[in-house]
Amino acid sequence: MNRHFWQGEWVGDKDIADRLDTLDDRTQQVITGPRLSPLVVLAAAEKLVLENHRAALVAWGLDETEIDETLDALRHAVSRPELERKLKRELGNLDPARMVRFDFRTPTYEAWVPLGLLAHVTAGNAPAAGVLSAVEGLLSGNLNVIKVASDDSGFTADVLAELASHDQTGQIAARLIVLRFSSSNADWMARMLGAADAVAVWGGEEAINGVTELVRPGTRVIDWGPKLSFAYLTRDSWSDVDTLHALAADVCQLEQQACSSPQVIYLDTEDPAQVFAFAERFAGVLELTGQPTREPSQAEWAEITNTVVVAQLEEHLGLTKVHTGEHWRVLADVRSALRTSPLYRTVWVKPLARKQVTSVLRPMRRYLQTVGLAADRPDTAALARAFVSVGVQRITTPGSMLGGYSGEPHDGVYALQRYSNRVSVQLDDRFVTDASLDDLAESRQLPVPPVSVTLKSDFETLQDRSADVYFRSGGSSGAPKLSAYTWADWDEQMWVGAEALLATGLDPRHNRIMNLFFNGHMYASFVSFFSALERMNAVQFPMGGEWDQLDAIAQAIVDNRVDTLLTAPSFVQRLFAEHGEQLKAYGGIRKIFYAGEHFGAQAIARLRDEFGVETIRSAAYATVDAGPVGYQCQASDGKVHHLFTGLHTLEILDPETDRSSRDPSPAGWSSPRTPGVVSGWSATRSATSAGGSPATARAAAAHRGSSCWAAPVTCSGQPRRR
Repeated sequence: MNRHFWQGEWVGDKDIADRLDTLDDRTQQVITGPRLSPLVVLAAAEKLVLENHRAALVAWGLDETEIDETLDALRHAVSRPELERKLKRELGNLDPARMVRFDFRTPTYEAWVPLGLLAHVTAGNAPAAGVLSAVEGLLSGNLNVIKVASDDSGFTADVLAELASHDQTGQIAARLIVLRFSSSNADWMARMLGAADAVAVWGGEEAINGVTELVRPGTRVIDWGPKLSFAYLTRDSWSDVDTLHALAADVCQLEQQACSSPQVIYLDTEDPAQVFAFAERFAGVLELTGQPTREPSQAEWAEITNTVVVAQLEEHLGLTKVHTGEHWRVLADVRSALRTSPLYRTVWVKPLARKQVTSVLRPMRRYLQTVGLAADRPDTAALARAFVSVGVQRITTPGSMLGGYSGEPHDGVYALQRYSNRVSVQLDDRFVTDASLDDLAESRQLPVPPVSVTLKSDFETLQDRSADVYFRSGGSSGAPKLSAYTWADWDEQMWVGAEALLATGLDPRHNRIMNLFFNGHMYASFVSFFSALERMNAVQFPMGGEWDQLDAIAQAIVDNRVDTLLTAPSFVQRLFAEHGEQLKAYGGIRKIFYAGEHFGAQAIARLRDEFGVETIRSAAYATVDAGPVGYQCQASDGKVHHLFTGLHTLEILDPETDRSSRDPSPAGWSSPRTPGVVSGWSATRSATSAGGSPATARAAAAHRGSSCWAAPVTCSGQPRRR
């Protein structure tokens, strides 16, 4: 009896037979329930111990080399940095299902949403494919049914079950079903595929055609079918020893089982003598390679033998020349037509002059994948364009054909986009200050991470010192320190800052904004708001805050018809104190958004009453080291801020002891500590924003209508990134 993993349970064949007809109902439950944040998947994937599943790969029949390669590749692919990069490359950000504006000037919202029930039909020659495809299905939020090959010894189900076990919310388990049965079981195949909204198929044309016949009309069939790859060498490269050794490594790696393995080596020539001479040289290189990692089956040996024998017979016609060794075969052929190899270190060598590239390769465009191109720089540029024009999807250099890079498209597409739908909602000016529709419908938080409370003084030790950009804190709660960001972190937080400005009332369609925050000296305020306004596509005058340039600033406000100021409270108060008559006569300043200091009620009243400023509100509650923490909406005032739940998780600690409810008896705490502690990765330890003490934020729940509530809390949590 087969063992199957069904939404967190291990069940047998009888249970599967009874449950297959419930797939439609289960899909409705999943897609109408809470959204699965990709961050939950990333956090669970970080905890995978893939080495524990080595025995399953041994049982699959892989040797130690293949097992090591499989585990290493899978470990890399599901690492947090790689999955984050994949999400950003393929779906734009780390929360792609969130309904957000793509243009801050219009209340039009877009999101990537799951298809529903995504079936995966895997192949037996790619042990990691089922796990990787399922992880992609989870990142896109689908309910995933993975039909593994009969060769699968339980590896796919075991790894995915462990992944689900690391998610305490249960959302991952609810979206995973792993079934092990033969494709010849037509009843089960029909019931599984008949319920699917999309099917990802790993296999040959026969498998793809079989799936297509069983799905409902309109079901998206995502075929990761067989592809052909080849090397192409120009005259100045085909004699280079390093190139030949690199190409031999591509031929031997995985015994040509990958779609990106070269099956043909093309030479940029029409001369048969050059083809035969190269084949002989390349045979000498293959002779130096090591033992194979996998032996062909009896049927595969029959195909290899048949191909070699036919090629040897054609030698008498002057068409071919065959070179064979104990573990390899080089088949020179003067005919240019692309043809498949029987694999296992069997490679064709053929002529293909560049002027014939289109006529020879375009008829095979649906099968083309990778070209290992060896040429000089000008030829590389010209040939790369020629190859992509006939259908080649990937071009690299010899020695790298089976490699890749983070975020690389697969077979000419992004998998996560094929596993999702792009949807839009276009609304009216009632939503002019709403950056996301989801913020009006839900207030969600990621689970609080199981980490101990961290002292404010220790928070800086959590920062990655291999980051890309550094800022200097203002030192409002101690000596100034450096805060480090990756560019990816910075970009994400600037989008959050833009959403904060929109919510607080800045209108990028009409406002003319002067940025009067302080710049230079590694301060973050000026460049932060500059970057946020850039993402809003707003009109900006990046003046900067200079205490000895108040005359020029006031004149620039008047000359440029500025109506909105971004500034620190002390700076704008002095500006109005010294140039009040000029600014009052101008009378055009309607909005002031501030940060960095408390703005007293009396000072706000004066600007409203004497100068006609209509809106004075916090631009954001932010810190240099933890980034944006809170924002104000139209119904917020004073120190009341909403929490950025997409960036931070909020946990309320005991106000007397700073103890977490998750850690009722923390060891080593001899006495209650002073406020100023944070738990996890999110913090307000040196808050220099609108109001509040350095360690205490005031957060408000996502508002409905115009009501807000707030409570003083000590913040804790995890960021979207490390």
